[in-house]
Amino acid sequence: MAFIHDTEQSLRAAAYLVNTLPGYDGEDTLQTPGDFDAYLRVNPYTGVIRRDEAELAAIRAIRPRLRRLWEVDREGAVPLVNEMLRDGRALPRLVIHDGYNWHIHATSDDAPLATRIIVEAAMAFVDVIRADEYDRVGVCAADDCLGVYVDFSKNGSKRYCDSGNCGNRMNVNAYRRRKARETA
Repeated sequence: MAFIHDTEQSLRAAAYLVNTLPGYDGEDTLQTPGDFDAYLRVNPYTGVIRRDEAELAAIRAIRPRLRRLWEVDREGAVPLVNEMLRDGRALPRLVIHDGYNWHIHATSDDAPLATRIIVEAAMAFVDVIRADEYDRVGVCAADDCLGVYVDFSKNGSKRYCDSGNCGNRMNVNAYRRRKARETA
């Protein structure tokens, strides 16, 4: 499934942010200003970014809300997305900047970054819901990981998150189990 650039970017940023939560791939990986800078390097945002402790705390606080989008089905996501859009006072508008073609911004550039992240994630999930592609939103199939992912593959076969080495680890475990059965 090919989503448009801003939708894919927002989905990747939301999954990345959710996967910083403690307990999903180990410890909380969004604790320090350095962690926050690393997130912003991988997931750039336009507009006002203060990079202070209050902004970091606000970003950390929205993670469980975003996580809920991976815990529900398509119909269950609709009220969550609508609530995010309402709370962020979303007012979509077309913009073009920084080498990106026309795309949608739904908040002002000076809205708090946490608000912009929530609204951009909600707008991206609007596209997922409308395209009836919610089966591409998943929780890692590794038996020791609860990380999340969005499957951007052509055939919809993704099963593991990108935050760890889950796919390789599970393949090695399966190989070892097969070998153990063969020698037993």
